[in-house]
Amino acid sequence: MIDSDRLNHEQLGDPDVVATLCSWWGDKVRSPDGRADRAALARIVFRDPDELAKLEGLVYPRIERRRLELMAVYEQDPAVRAIVLDTPKLFEAGLNAACDTVVFVEAAFEFRLARVSAARGWSEAELRRRENLLKPLDKKRADADHVVVNHLDVEELRTQVERVFSSVLASPA
Repeated sequence: MIDSDRLNHEQLGDPDVVATLCSWWGDKVRSPDGRADRAALARIVFRDPDELAKLEGLVYPRIERRRLELMAVYEQDPAVRAIVLDTPKLFEAGLNAACDTVVFVEAAFEFRLARVSAARGWSEAELRRRENLLKPLDKKRADADHVVVNHLDVEELRTQVERVFSSVLASPA
């Protein structure tokens, strides 16, 4: 699996990226450990579409290069039967065109809110603001080949995922 959020975190720790961010927005975007301060960046970029585009213009090409490197490695490994791109902005970045199959993972708003509140400290307003910057979830769902509902119990979720992967792996490439 290629986790785009993890690749983004890696880029926000790269000294060259941090130096560029500091040149744009000052040392307030550098955390004490030398990485980019994601909360400080969020306060800047999620309030101004031009600033968000600037940040994305810096990190997205770097993330794409790393994604392509990983895909090349995985494609050479006969044990790898599928490459999964875990990418929240799959459609927005046009990566759906590179996919044989798109799986939309659905969860009710209250479940998404509970997750980001616990993991990232986001408020309801923050989640809504960020989701409003993305393609609407109902459109992503409609454009997907498969839907998995992930707020069910673990066994039901496992059954859904196994069904989707069996279908995907059985399809001709």
